[in-house]
Amino acid sequence: MESDRSELRWGVEQRLEFIEFRLFWEGHVNRSDLMDQFGVSVNQASTDLNRYIGFAPDNMVYDKSARTYVRGPGFKPQFLEPDASRYLAQLRSVADGILDREDSWIADLPPYAAAPTPVRGVNPTTLRSVVGAIRQSEAIEVKYQSLSSPEPRWRWIAPHAIGFDGFRWHTRAFCLTDDCFKDFLLSRILDIRGSRESETSADEDRDWHSEVTLEVGPHPDLSETQAKVIALDYGMRGGKAKIKVRRALLYYALRRLGLDTDPAARRPQEQQIVLLSPPDLAGNSIQNVGGEY
Repeated sequence: MESDRSELRWGVEQRLEFIEFRLFWEGHVNRSDLMDQFGVSVNQASTDLNRYIGFAPDNMVYDKSARTYVRGPGFKPQFLEPDASRYLAQLRSVADGILDREDSWIADLPPYAAAPTPVRGVNPTTLRSVVGAIRQSEAIEVKYQSLSSPEPRWRWIAPHAIGFDGFRWHTRAFCLTDDCFKDFLLSRILDIRGSRESETSADEDRDWHSEVTLEVGPHPDLSETQAKVIALDYGMRGGKAKIKVRRALLYYALRRLGLDTDPAARRPQEQQIVLLSPPDLAGNSIQNVGGEY
């Protein structure tokens, strides 16, 4: 029986992580789970289960009546740190059709629903070209429709990263027309007709490579009980939470958190959190940091 995790092959360790995932979240696991998820044989599934017991003998016991392994009373994770975000991300991905049901590690999906998010029309060929330009450090000529212009315009941009504001996908790029780094919505790139070597380095995008720390706390006009609930919602300690964000994404972060307007403009129960101190923008206004183009 192997006892040194450093000797495990990637595929074996992944199956051991799967066993632990199922034990933690479902409370049980058996050979057929491994066979269905990874396409392994009966013998390989049995070997994996026995190998897991060798690493963590107190984590599961065999229930003869149910004919399955169940989580032991002394369960302590050995191969993964239980993560609610990972579980919920899988749940959302399956429900939204992003992840196939058979590819999820969740055995029994709980009923789930979410507020609808409008589908963003990102052309896969456009995305492929942008990602290729990022990988090759190239500039591409794009036909882009901005809201500041009534008609689309051709311009050269040198993309170096992909960004998401919670609703829409962007590429972070140097705009050769405006001579600065900007965010370009992928859905507004209507066409691409050329590429060339970029003379701009991604390292020059200081707003992308630097961070701002937002210090937030419960709205001061909430009751003590309400403030405690909000503190739990945001994982606050000592009545505050620190949220790190790239300077280039600050505009979106503030807007998504409802911190881009005067807290007095909304009821405390709707605003819920406030900035405890203004972010250090080193001379830049919030409007000049980030924002879609």
